[in-house]
Amino acid sequence: MKTSDFYYDLPEELIAQDPLTDRSGSRLMLLDKETGDIRHKVFKDIIDELNPEDCLVINDTKVIPARLHGVKEDTGAHIEVLLLKRKSDSIWETLVKPGKKARPGARISFGDGLLVGEVTEVVDEGNRLVRFEYDGIFEEILDKLGEMPLPPYIRHKLQDKNRYQTVYAKHEGSAAAPTAGLHFTEELLEAIQKKGVRIARVTLHVGLGTFRPVKVEDVANHHMHSEFYMIGREAADIINDTKRRGGRVISVGTTSTRTLESVADEQGFVRETGGWTEIFIYPGYRFKCIDALITNFHLPESTLLMLVSALAGKEHILNAYETAVKERYRFFSFGDAMFIG
Repeated sequence: MKTSDFYYDLPEELIAQDPLTDRSGSRLMLLDKETGDIRHKVFKDIIDELNPEDCLVINDTKVIPARLHGVKEDTGAHIEVLLLKRKSDSIWETLVKPGKKARPGARISFGDGLLVGEVTEVVDEGNRLVRFEYDGIFEEILDKLGEMPLPPYIRHKLQDKNRYQTVYAKHEGSAAAPTAGLHFTEELLEAIQKKGVRIARVTLHVGLGTFRPVKVEDVANHHMHSEFYMIGREAADIINDTKRRGGRVISVGTTSTRTLESVADEQGFVRETGGWTEIFIYPGYRFKCIDALITNFHLPESTLLMLVSALAGKEHILNAYETAVKERYRFFSFGDAMFIG
């Protein structure tokens, strides 16, 4: 299977640069994964597609302001550091630009010395391990100095950083938002629960590896970066009870999907657990746990496009994307949504 099989042509003006004022006011494409039939609605109408015996699985990770701008102590050169993965209390795996100025031993000052980082090691794919020195609480310093790590295709400055968080974000640790969840409001979630649909919370801290372009032509040779996940007992019980009752497990986002599929047994049941996953889902994969998926529209040739193609079939997905382009849907993180069921 070739990476180029997952290419589609997207006009640049369809890449959403700003979130809508009303989270649930985005458009919603409904795709029948069996027939490929397409319908069009508004996202708040998702409630009409859910049944009382279903459960929604949401990812309650919280994005940290992971982009830091600093200067190299000895030369004053500007350095940008993106926090990717916490290795210990003070050591992070990071993406540093420009990398050639951040060799081991380089010291970078942020906020006039409020935070200082020293590059200790170069690891996989040129990422750097950085040991931070600071007084006080790291998270509070990060909140003061850091910026939200918006994807490179979003060039507008985000006015309200909470718009790159879901309304249910809880556990800090992501370098990117689980964007399918951005469409939900507290009022919509409350209405969904009143209908009898149960909500299960899982956590997967989204790393930038999820969005990393596939650089190999043979899909099977692509390697995913590992991401940390947690499933608590309450969530596992809700999911397993839904399956026993014949309801659908509906995943909100590809991150929730990857969490569930990483731990599900052959019958689709999950357990209370946590760990690291490198699961890569592409056509040919047999889903064990999820029955339906709420997701955004993804980049051409991305692992996320491959995941949704595994669920609905590549032909159905590429036809749906072609339709979305014709209908002028908004794409990517701040764009419109799709319900594959």
